[in-house]
Amino acid sequence: MARTWHQGAEGAQDADPEDADPGLARERTALAWTRTAISVAAVGGAILKSHPVPGAIVLAMSPVVWVLGRIPGRSAPGTAKPERLLAITVTIVVVCCVALALSFTITHGPGIR
Repeated sequence: MARTWHQGAEGAQDADPEDADPGLARERTALAWTRTAISVAAVGGAILKSHPVPGAIVLAMSPVVWVLGRIPGRSAPGTAKPERLLAITVTIVVVCCVALALSFTITHGPGIR
């Protein structure tokens, strides 16, 4: 892979950060999955206040999201692991189906239409 060089503001040449340390991309991805899991937990906690059962279900999905982010993404450069893609796809479909089912079964209080 060829290196890409950028001319800095001070006139120095800097290597592309992705080429210099490819581990940073993995670190950013892991942090993004952690933030997503925390966000799911926060939404679950907010729902839990008004609707305990759906809130508990959403809250229980937070560790699942975190674990999915810990599955290694690539075995070799340029290849994706089909197990990871399948796990993420199945989880997204299940969460969407549960959310859809809950949206039809939850009765809303007065004032919310």
